[in-house]
Amino acid sequence: MSFCLCTGAALSCSFGSAPAVFSTLPVPRVVIGGRPAGVMADTAPAVNIPPFGMCASPANPAVAAATAAAMGALTPMPCVPVPAGPWLNPSANVLIGGQPAISNSSKLICAWGGQIAPQFAGQTGVQL
Repeated sequence: MSFCLCTGAALSCSFGSAPAVFSTLPVPRVVIGGRPAGVMADTAPAVNIPPFGMCASPANPAVAAATAAAMGALTPMPCVPVPAGPWLNPSANVLIGGQPAISNSSKLICAWGGQIAPQFAGQTGVQL
C-alpha cells in the first residue's frame, strides 16, 4: 500500500545515525491531512532533507579525512546529505503541479552512497 510522502514524514539514511523529518518546499501544494504533499524534485539538502546525525559512509570526504587522521579507524562525521538526483520510484499516476508525487515506497540516493528512505509517510488514509 503506498501513501503520499508529506511534510513531517520520518526518513532514515543507511549511513546516518539518526532519523530526520522531511519537509516540502514552502510553495503552494496539495495538502493531505493538513500536510503539504511531496514531489519528485523535493531533494534540497537542509530544506527538504535534513541531516541524519552522524554519517558513517567512507565515500563522504569528511568521514574519509577523519578516518585517515584516526589511522584507519572509521570516524563518523556530521551528516550533510547530498542527493544524487530526484526521488526514485515516484507515483506513476499522481501528479502534483506537473511532477510525480513521492510515496512511502520512494527512495533517494545520496552521493556518499547512502539510501534515504521513508519510515513513515507523514500521513495515513490517502493511498496512491
